[in-house]
Amino acid sequence: MSIKDYLSVGEFFTYFFRKKDPNRPTNSSLKAMHAVNKISMLMFLICLCVILYRYFIR
Repeated sequence: MSIKDYLSVGEFFTYFFRKKDPNRPTNSSLKAMHAVNKISMLMFLICLCVILYRYFIR
């Protein structure tokens, strides 16, 4: 694998900005799972930005 493959974020952004699939089953457990996944990914990105900020600025 090349570095381009490791740094691709296409799948990450399609997770947040995709259209609803009418054929996919929906229930409250599945919705809750996806909500928790989105929150955890956002928290990871925020923490990564803070760590990089502290590393380069301080």
